[in-house]
Amino acid sequence: MSAIHQHPSHIDRAGELRTNQSTLDTLWQKAKIAHIADGRITSVDEKLTFASAKEIAALVDSGKFESGSRYFLGLDLADRTPYFVWDTQWIGEVSDEKKSEGFTTLREVGAQLSPLEFELALHATALSNWHRAHPRCPRCGGSTRVDLGGAARFCDADQSQHHPRTDSAVIVLIKDRADRILLGHQPVWPEGRFSTFAGFLEPGETFEQCVSREVFEESNITVSEIKYLGSQPWPFPASIMIAFEAVTDNPGDAKGDGEEITDVKWFSREELKAAAKDGSLLLPPTISVARKMIEGWLGEVALGGETWR
Repeated sequence: MSAIHQHPSHIDRAGELRTNQSTLDTLWQKAKIAHIADGRITSVDEKLTFASAKEIAALVDSGKFESGSRYFLGLDLADRTPYFVWDTQWIGEVSDEKKSEGFTTLREVGAQLSPLEFELALHATALSNWHRAHPRCPRCGGSTRVDLGGAARFCDADQSQHHPRTDSAVIVLIKDRADRILLGHQPVWPEGRFSTFAGFLEPGETFEQCVSREVFEESNITVSEIKYLGSQPWPFPASIMIAFEAVTDNPGDAKGDGEEITDVKWFSREELKAAAKDGSLLLPPTISVARKMIEGWLGEVALGGETWR
């Protein structure tokens, strides 16, 4: 299997501009601004929608949203357009139906976005998740504020700066010598959904060691010939998925651990296509690196799995 195709970045994150608040204020006035409210991002007809600074000011004045925070996402490499995200919350009791008007989740819309919009949405969602989860200093407990245009938080009490965390996780496509793949089912998933195996990197562990450990813990098999395939940001809430393939010589030992993985199945290409076609197999959604890994092995686009349900 060849490496997962990696799209080049469409955004210059322009870190040198983040230290000057006056520069950021100027960029904000001419920026295209995505809007995140309560975890949802503005989108219409499967495309992100952007507001101007004047329109954001009007939304604040309307009393519908809190004043929120501004995070600088970077400059379009093609035309140098600045992009920001405005991260806020609805004021008062608002129904889920109202919150969904003009907004959607990245999980729902991600697969339909252009590469530029997908990159912006990943960055915006990751920053929103981190800032909301880290309002206080881990050193002294004091309140922190947005710093470096959203790339950090700063504690005025002890003068410490804190940066977004990213949790490293491996995700593994397991093959046997007959070139079948092993997929597993988690109990929290819909019936029939199977995917590749994944787990978080532990302290002091290499990615390859993590692959071997997680695969054995979840499927009871040992692997070798571990090869890197690619990576994908996964801000749900704050991960980077490092993709590998690996080969096992003991496919008959495969079984779920009974907790994280309750069922495992081997698939040849024809078996996978037939099961996806008749609906007995639900593959991971098209937004995910797991789906790309499976389709890379399959050699073609697979059916099903477009939604999370």
